[in-house]
Amino acid sequence: MAASTESTAEIRDLVARAQAGDREALEELYLLHFDRIYSYLHMSVGNRHDAEDLTTQTFLKMLESIKRFRWQSAPFAAWLFRIAHNLAMDHFRASRRWQPEEEVPEPPGESEPSAELAAFQSIGRQSMLELIENLSQEQKQVLTLKFVFNLPNGEVATILGKTEGAIKSLQHRALVSLQKQISKDN
Repeated sequence: MAASTESTAEIRDLVARAQAGDREALEELYLLHFDRIYSYLHMSVGNRHDAEDLTTQTFLKMLESIKRFRWQSAPFAAWLFRIAHNLAMDHFRASRRWQPEEEVPEPPGESEPSAELAAFQSIGRQSMLELIENLSQEQKQVLTLKFVFNLPNGEVATILGKTEGAIKSLQHRALVSLQKQISKDN
């Protein structure tokens, strides 16, 4: 079952049990979030090997710090994505590159894609990766979280450590830039 289909109450229960040391709850949280975290990291770093390493590191950090997690304004998934995002940023700083080395996998299924996502999909995943290569790293992250993982602005802001206004601005600038690139190519 995808994390997005789990109710908040079920996730809260799993987190509370995990914080109390319940191994089954930790395993369930891992299984619920693994696909989305791996897909996000694979899209972020551009290759399977690094994504696998970073996914492992993300869940190790989750294990190390779950007792310190507190329910505030952001859901558990946003906290976990924030860990993954921070690890990806550390990876970028260490490598100073972003080169997709292989085709990026489809993220786990969403029932009905948004209009924006449908437009992106009509261009084609590999073509889209080539187009977004010219965007800033922040713009790439915003588009990935918004349109591939269908996260609301508030969660994207939490993950990236920005305000919702900054997320809207980054999204707008990225979409304008993509529109210019597509128009230029046609």
